[in-house]
Amino acid sequence: MAAESRTAKSLKNSVVALGFYFVNLILQFFSRKIFLDHLGAEVLGLNTTATNLLQFLNLAELGIGAAIACTLYKPLFDRDTAAINEIVSLQGWMYRRIAWVVIAGAAVLMCFFPWIFEKMPLPLWYAYASFGALLVSALLSYFVNYKQIVLSADQKEYRIQYSYKASMLAKTLCQIVAIKYFDDGYVWWLALEVGFAVVASVALNAVIRRTYPYLRTDLSAGKALSRKYPDVITKIKQLFFHKVAGFALTQTSPIIIYAYASLTLVALYGNYMLIVLGITSLMGAVFNGMNAGVGNLVAEGNKERIMSVFEELFSVRFLLSCTVCFGVYMLTPAFITLWIGPEYVLDDLTLGLMVATLYIGLTRTTVEAYLNAYGLFSDIWAPVVEASINIGMSVLLGWFFGLHGILAGVLLSLLIVVFCWKPYFLFRRGLKENLWIYVRMYAKHILLVSAVSAVMYLILGVLPFDPTAGIGAWLMYGVLVIGIFFSLLFGALYIAIKGMRIFVRRCQRIIR
Repeated sequence: MAAESRTAKSLKNSVVALGFYFVNLILQFFSRKIFLDHLGAEVLGLNTTATNLLQFLNLAELGIGAAIACTLYKPLFDRDTAAINEIVSLQGWMYRRIAWVVIAGAAVLMCFFPWIFEKMPLPLWYAYASFGALLVSALLSYFVNYKQIVLSADQKEYRIQYSYKASMLAKTLCQIVAIKYFDDGYVWWLALEVGFAVVASVALNAVIRRTYPYLRTDLSAGKALSRKYPDVITKIKQLFFHKVAGFALTQTSPIIIYAYASLTLVALYGNYMLIVLGITSLMGAVFNGMNAGVGNLVAEGNKERIMSVFEELFSVRFLLSCTVCFGVYMLTPAFITLWIGPEYVLDDLTLGLMVATLYIGLTRTTVEAYLNAYGLFSDIWAPVVEASINIGMSVLLGWFFGLHGILAGVLLSLLIVVFCWKPYFLFRRGLKENLWIYVRMYAKHILLVSAVSAVMYLILGVLPFDPTAGIGAWLMYGVLVIGIFFSLLFGALYIAIKGMRIFVRRCQRIIR
């Protein structure tokens, strides 16, 4: 029954997250258009810059949340309320200290605003007000909202969506109305940003109190608790390397593209990246709700069940990831043509490299979920090597092959570290199983998707559709080719992979 409960919670988390994802996507689309129409590109650019500056300051978080989450799985499974209170108290104590570091960093940074925003054609108070409003929202997560980690670790993330995320959607809707119909629209935007941040925090903490009435934190005991839970401190130090290297990785790749490519090519690449990032966010909404279930499973300690669920999750995520990547490869050129014109379509090799990178990014989630559940962050060299290979090979290959070389450098770093090293690290240090189990399982999946792709190649040759004929033809073509691919791959996996059959039966029991 525990396993069934985990599955039901994971599915509920995913369904709720998907619902909020699509509503937020629609609201963001209208919000961005109204922002541009009524406030202009300068204010939007200022808002984006202020957000990026704040993200840099939030590096001070150091990965505390991830370290606390994996430490909570065992006490939550054992219903050890004393340990839960202590661990969350430790988090609150550390977050309080981090918050003061962020405040100090923000104060220093704002001293340089006259130089940072020297070329801004807006009054300087716009920059201070924008940054200050976003800073208040960020500080609330350190001072007030840190207890939400218990909901995430306990597979009740959907309650965060219902309280905090619902408030954020209401905020966006009110901001749209304020900008469109009120004078001084940006002042209203800033006031609503701060006001709804407070409302969302109050709503979230009310949910936490109702769900965990026993949760009481004592931040004054933080220093003593840091000595009682030295593993948490160790994991935070390890996660710091992962976080900083990941930040460097994502921030330096665009700079390399700017250095080697023309502005026109950068714009074309940016159009494709909007699609890729949208797909990544969508799949994150589906997959992230399952991660706490993996942590709960690992805390239970049933080795046979842990391996069985690993194969289930791998097969399901492989099915969805391959289907999405196939859809992106087949539909993106026609979508770009209909959206902004055929002159903005990139060559097939560029798209293929981007889809390959997307595939590794999506399929890595099963291994990473288990690494997080086991708290395996000690390979601090791995993100550093990944970033070094990414930057070094992108610079070298970009010199000779342009955008193709830059994308190949990114893909190479992912193949070496994410595709090869991470599974080895998990099976050796976490699962403690022979790596050949994973290699054989992966090889079977690859053979099946290769066979399905060959069949799809034959089917596509006889389909009487031109997806560039119009949006209706594109939608019909997309539904047809993705539906056929998904059905064929699902059937192949169901026949050949035990994990897929177990997952289907598990879902059938939940539905009944």
